[in-house]
Amino acid sequence: MLAKILLFYTFTPIADPDAVRLWQRDLCELLGLRGRILISRHGINGTLGGDMAALKTYVRKTKQYDGFRDIDFKWSTGSGLDDGGASLDFPRLSVKVRDEIVSFGAPDELAVDDSGVVGGGTHLKPGELHKLLAERDDVVFFDGRNAFEAEIGRFKNAVVPNTDTTRDFVAELESGRYDHLKDKPVVTYCTGGIRCEVLSSLMTSRGFGEVYQLDGGIVRYGETFGNTGLWEGSLYVFDGRETMTFGDDAAVIGRCASCDSLTDRMVNCADASCASRTVLCESCGDRAVCRMHATADAR
Repeated sequence: MLAKILLFYTFTPIADPDAVRLWQRDLCELLGLRGRILISRHGINGTLGGDMAALKTYVRKTKQYDGFRDIDFKWSTGSGLDDGGASLDFPRLSVKVRDEIVSFGAPDELAVDDSGVVGGGTHLKPGELHKLLAERDDVVFFDGRNAFEAEIGRFKNAVVPNTDTTRDFVAELESGRYDHLKDKPVVTYCTGGIRCEVLSSLMTSRGFGEVYQLDGGIVRYGETFGNTGLWEGSLYVFDGRETMTFGDDAAVIGRCASCDSLTDRMVNCADASCASRTVLCESCGDRAVCRMHATADAR
């Protein structure tokens, strides 16, 4: 059996999210899959791990639901399977209904129709992104992830907002710190694309005039260009793998919060009030106060 991980989402109106939750839970349990699925009236967002054959069956069955027919499923290699054939990258299966399938704290701002998010940024496939960069010299990359994720990997010269969680983005956008970007072409990017679907719509509604989103996110860009493009470092992922790269020759750009050595190893912040992860090399142990809290304590 071959261990794989499936990353997917789609924005589409769902009239009965709880009915979809029950169907998805039963389907995953039947196939022995583990992972996380969130469902709302706006759509579905999931990451699942398991045997490739079971995941292929899941994809086929899920696409039978009319609103999920065009989901872009992204595949990557998992860490392995236990003796029962379950994914080692997820401890359990969780299928829940939420107000948002990605938590910006602004569910009532989001409008979704059969074509997806209304008023979002223009989608750019990886090749189209390079074309835009060749035509314009004022393009700005805008990281749509939590700031700690960017410590080990990001696009060259990207703007990285000061965000501990996705819910911090609304306040960041309204702070005025990025108003100078409102007349520039801004390309938002995130892991698989879902956060940028919402982020780009929030930016557009707040006066950013030319907003794009990287279609398929960093995952699809890395599949296309590996380590030969503009992505630098490792990609943080929210499963047992914790990080992934797009080839053995990936650059290491993370800096250990304790000794400043190069590493892409992430650990929990030692501060109980901190929801972030921090970069810490193996030599320095398993827990450390992240740079943000260390800087705050010094002030």
